[in-house]
Amino acid sequence: MKAYLFPGQGSQFVGMGKDLYKNSHLAKKLFQLSDEILDFRITSVMFEGSMDILKNTKYTQLSIYIYSVIKAKISNNFEPDMVAGHSLGELSALAAIKVFSFEDGLRLVNQRATIMQKICESTYGGMAVIFGLEDSIIEEVCKKDHGIIVPSNYNSDEQLVISGEIQALRRVCFLLQKIGAKKIFFIPVQGAFHSPIMAPAQKEFKKIVNKIFFKNPKCPIYQNVTALPIIKSDDIKKNIVKQLTYPVKWKQSIKNMMNHRDISFTEIGPGNILQGLIKKISKNSV
Repeated sequence: MKAYLFPGQGSQFVGMGKDLYKNSHLAKKLFQLSDEILDFRITSVMFEGSMDILKNTKYTQLSIYIYSVIKAKISNNFEPDMVAGHSLGELSALAAIKVFSFEDGLRLVNQRATIMQKICESTYGGMAVIFGLEDSIIEEVCKKDHGIIVPSNYNSDEQLVISGEIQALRRVCFLLQKIGAKKIFFIPVQGAFHSPIMAPAQKEFKKIVNKIFFKNPKCPIYQNVTALPIIKSDDIKKNIVKQLTYPVKWKQSIKNMMNHRDISFTEIGPGNILQGLIKKISKNSV
């Protein structure tokens, strides 16, 4: 069984996609199409932009989507039995298995990124990775805080991301450190993704999603919201809207995929962040 995984924000790098553009006629065509659809040169941002520019949510999401989907499209052996994408990567996965077109997916990502960027600029939110504490402990500390702070990414048994108001984030991280967190890392992002703070973005994004034609996928997609294999386009639509305020159930998705015998995982996109998480999840699942 072949499972393909698509990364989200954090996997970008300077010069991403330049080699694909030079070495593949199809890739070049899709990069040029991206510039036309967006009405600005996203290729310049990807090929020549600095990391500071690439960290901007709008550019990050577009760049990772374009790179990941192009990589899938130029692959000679992309024949998945199942797919999954981490946060933004879910949209890349859906385009790769032709639930919607590359062009429609690009428009979706562009709108999603623009809406989320607005929320980031108008709120004081943040995210932090907590290492070495059980999920239930982190969940309980978040629940007891009087601010907006929630678990947002269940990445592995050793790593849980929390998101929320910056003051609540600092309070909770201080408490988690006191009760035994091995390490806490504040993620360099402007917003509190996958938290209630993103609710206004969710309402806007739903309107955009409903304008796009979705087909049933050619293979199951394990979506972040449920961690279960989804095969109906209507369910997929609902879940990608919910995803903005719901936690990413990544380790749960991978563990469910691992229930299939003789499964192999291939990461499609910039970097190999997800392969690192797979190793940690596999180790704790033996």
